[in-house]
Amino acid sequence: MTRTPPLLSVEGLHVTFPGRQGAPPARAVDGVDLDIRPGEIVALVGESGCGKTTLARSLLGLVPPTSGRVTFDGAPLDYSSRALKAYRKRAQLVLQDPSGSLNPRHTVYDAVAEGLRIHGYGGDERAAVAGALARAGLRPPERFFLRYPHELSGGQRQRVVIAGALVLEPELLVADEPVASLDASVRGEILALLLRLRTELELSALVVTHDLGLAWNIADRVAVMYLGRIVETGEVEQVLTAPRHPYTQALLSVLPEAPGAPVVLSGEPPDPSRVPGGCRFHARCQILASGEASRAGVADACRTRDLEILDGGGEAQVACHWALARTRAEVAGAESGPV
Repeated sequence: MTRTPPLLSVEGLHVTFPGRQGAPPARAVDGVDLDIRPGEIVALVGESGCGKTTLARSLLGLVPPTSGRVTFDGAPLDYSSRALKAYRKRAQLVLQDPSGSLNPRHTVYDAVAEGLRIHGYGGDERAAVAGALARAGLRPPERFFLRYPHELSGGQRQRVVIAGALVLEPELLVADEPVASLDASVRGEILALLLRLRTELELSALVVTHDLGLAWNIADRVAVMYLGRIVETGEVEQVLTAPRHPYTQALLSVLPEAPGAPVVLSGEPPDPSRVPGGCRFHARCQILASGEASRAGVADACRTRDLEILDGGGEAQVACHWALARTRAEVAGAESGPV
């Protein structure tokens, strides 16, 4: 079967920031390949500080990469200001805090119309704003035109932010923790809205989140990020029902419905200016600490041998010596078993 070419493709992306007061440079994104196909929702998951927001902003041209390439619709992303302005009509950012995203002095109408004015829209501005608000679930839209952000609920403010992105009719949304600041009762409504927009408008989306439960509810595919690099990726159901990387297993273990006790990771949270040798997770890895990696014969490799960057194409992949050793053992056992 022929696979649809990606709408957005990332190859070997690195984003490095200068260190503070003589500290080594911070390798915020340290080698990432990632594809997003038309109409696909990909969840980028990881704890705070893993580099997922920096990666998302780099995809939109807000943070130029130190090296690597971002391709959109078959063309490499040009970081000149004129090219980026044209690109941002097609790729829009939705931030997690609608209160911070909206100017408190602007009405809802002006907030949604801002993008049209920046890009010199020549059509019927009022109709475009009304259409975007209606698609975002604010109906009748005219009732919201003259309201200010403080007059809206949190869910309504987030819908205004989404309408401001939709008004330019983009092909890609990058949503950074889109429901993190909302009450639990409203989160489901916003997630349902994003799914409906994907179906109605054939939108692609990258949803950045620390919440694997959110990924389960919205994504087609998930990419788990740790210390600047994707360590596990695949179809969302496959990764979240049978996680192979110890880090993914630890993230899943703290969900309320997870069986067994939560995994408590040892060591310090990741520091992008001090990426360890070997597997970048090994200093906190529960598999290495328990002796399972030694029994599998990979403990030395965990501590000393780096793993390859995962391919961005979407197949199930994992960057873990222990998980790969288990897979090899399972394949060898199947091949040597009875026919």
